[in-house]
Amino acid sequence: MQAKTGLLFINLGTPEAPTRSALKPYLRQFLSDKRVLNIPAAARALLVNAIIVPTRSGKSAEAYTEVWRTDGSPLRVFTEGLVEQVKTKIGSENLIVRYAMRYGEPSIDDVIRELSEQNCERLIVFPLYPHYASSSAGTALEDVFKSLSRLWAIPSVYTIPPFYERDEWIDAQVEVARDALHDFGPDHTLFSFHGLPIDHLTGCDASNSHCQKVKDCCLKRVDANRLCYGMQTQVTAELLARKLGLQKDEWSVAYQSRLAGKPWIGPFTDVVVPELAQKGVKKLAMFSPAFVADCLETLEELGMRAKEDFEEAGGEDFYLAPCVNDSNAWVDGAIALVGESGWI
Repeated sequence: MQAKTGLLFINLGTPEAPTRSALKPYLRQFLSDKRVLNIPAAARALLVNAIIVPTRSGKSAEAYTEVWRTDGSPLRVFTEGLVEQVKTKIGSENLIVRYAMRYGEPSIDDVIRELSEQNCERLIVFPLYPHYASSSAGTALEDVFKSLSRLWAIPSVYTIPPFYERDEWIDAQVEVARDALHDFGPDHTLFSFHGLPIDHLTGCDASNSHCQKVKDCCLKRVDANRLCYGMQTQVTAELLARKLGLQKDEWSVAYQSRLAGKPWIGPFTDVVVPELAQKGVKKLAMFSPAFVADCLETLEELGMRAKEDFEEAGGEDFYLAPCVNDSNAWVDGAIALVGESGWI
């Protein structure tokens, strides 16, 4: 009998509904994660429970309402679409394909327990983050290993590494946007990545000699920053620009979703966008290549708020490229990355 293999895709998560009551537990779970909010536990609990959740849940619910689909949360819909298409294309009775959310449902623990009950002797873990960050892939993997530690029979595990420079990912992003981008004809293209506090980057430099200590440290690729989110996002942007045929002065990089408090990686998207309009850019195209699935941070923060900021500053036309979502190109790309495990 051939061994059964579980394939587990992991995405960030989503509230169950675009309501304040649904946002409260979701935000509480998300922001209570020490890898997300890296401050002492007592201070984190006070900040999350006494300030952030009570004050932000209503505003977040309003934002989710703006992007919620008739069939649910965009991130969940696209993640489910990817899983179903991967399952169909591989078509093996010995491969069980599931997804889990780091925050919300279905939980990583529940899905791993289900795969164990179905006698999966091997497990392929696919964090749906192109770039490594402790607050994304790192926390997902930590939760996977915690869940596995509770099993008596632990399967063999293969983890898909960050795929920020893989052709399977880059080509899929280009494929879903190239034609529309060509028709749009932008004056400038901005690659907007999710931001991180600076200490999330320095924490990945075990040598303690490169990150934030060398000029333009994220633009230099060395062993010390091989897991640096800043370096990885710069590589992604350069590869996308090259495959889209953009010249160096036709594109730039910025980072979105920063919070007050600690220093964050920059430049900041909400500052760069109006500056581009003020400098004479009339047609702005934007990509959000930190995400594989469209979600609140792409559809509302960029597709609505950044668009409004651009137009208010004098810009005229705005185009937001879709994420790879459950496109055929990304389904094929994901299958190719999974195939490198040798288990399908």
